[in-house]
Amino acid sequence: MDLHPGETIIFEGRPSWRSILGFYVVGLVAAAVVALIVKLADATGTAVVAFIVIFAVVVAVGFLKRIGTSYTITSERLHIRRGLLSRSVQQTKLERVQNVNTEQSFFERVLQIGTVDFDTAGTDDSDFTFAGVANPDEVVTAVDRAQRAAEVGPAA
Repeated sequence: MDLHPGETIIFEGRPSWRSILGFYVVGLVAAAVVALIVKLADATGTAVVAFIVIFAVVVAVGFLKRIGTSYTITSERLHIRRGLLSRSVQQTKLERVQNVNTEQSFFERVLQIGTVDFDTAGTDDSDFTFAGVANPDEVVTAVDRAQRAAEVGPAA
C-alpha cells in the first residue's frame, strides 16, 4: 500500500489463524473419513497417504487464504487487500466511516477473534469488514484514535 505524504499506519493485520480453525477441523474430519473409506477398500498404507495428502491440502489452502488477506488502518484510510494471484482491493477514507461495529460468537470470544464491520457514508452495498481479526477491540480503538487525530488536524 502506497502511503500519501504525511499518512501513517495505525494498524496492520491479517485474519488470525484462529479464525480458520473451524476450516481446519472440518478438513481433518474429511481427511479421516476419506482415509477410513480407503482403508476399508484398500490397504492401510494407502489410507495413511490419502489422509496426509488431503490434510496437507486443507492446511495449505487455509494458510494461503489467511496470508492473502491484509487489513490496514492509516491516519487517512481503511484498506483491505484480498488475494494472491488475483487481487481485490477495497479502500475508503477514514472520514467516511460513520459507525464501527464488532461481532463475536461465543466461540469467537473464547478464541479472542471477531469481525469488525465499518458503516461508511453514502454506501449501502459495500461490505467493508475486517473478518477474523484477533482482538477486535484493538481495531475499534485504532479507528477511533485515527478519527480523533484527524479531527484535531496535523500538529502545528
